[in-house]
Amino acid sequence: MQVDIDIDDPRWADMGLDAIVLRAGAATLAHLGHDAAGFELSVLACDDARIRTLNAQFRGKDSATNVLSWPTWDLSAEAPGALPEPPEPGNADDPEALGDMALAYETCLREAAEQNKPPLDHVTHLIVHSVLHLLGYDHETDPDAELMEETERSILAQLGIADPYATEDLALPQGIAGLDGNNPGKDP
Repeated sequence: MQVDIDIDDPRWADMGLDAIVLRAGAATLAHLGHDAAGFELSVLACDDARIRTLNAQFRGKDSATNVLSWPTWDLSAEAPGALPEPPEPGNADDPEALGDMALAYETCLREAAEQNKPPLDHVTHLIVHSVLHLLGYDHETDPDAELMEETERSILAQLGIADPYATEDLALPQGIAGLDGNNPGKDP
């Protein structure tokens, strides 16, 4: 998998984002039966101010969010809860672009602290979440959200990361709404 990371906020540099994106992206693609070598991904590692501008520009929401996603292709499923269309892979010499994502440093770290999660685990989860959006997964409807959450749980378990939707007290699912800053709807 080829990854192009634009470190817009220097605080991301200390996190080892290259390795996290490669690991999370490859695990997501492998879980879905795709060879990671045939794909590329572009990541903007920014701050809350930059992602707020992007969120307003592309989603009409004048607030910061944790992650935004811009898929190259519309692979979304025809029916709620159905699997998205598979992407057409490239190869190692000419990988197919999955799309772009942007991550906001302050929001990611604040959410990790609020949820008592290691920041690297939370960022890994957000990257898996975003790659799934790039692959046509969504959480617009309950059946879509259930499919996406279960897929995320499986991928993260393979990476040794705890269920991000389990609450600390009762182990009840928090749901996708808790992930996207309580903003329902698709991250672009």
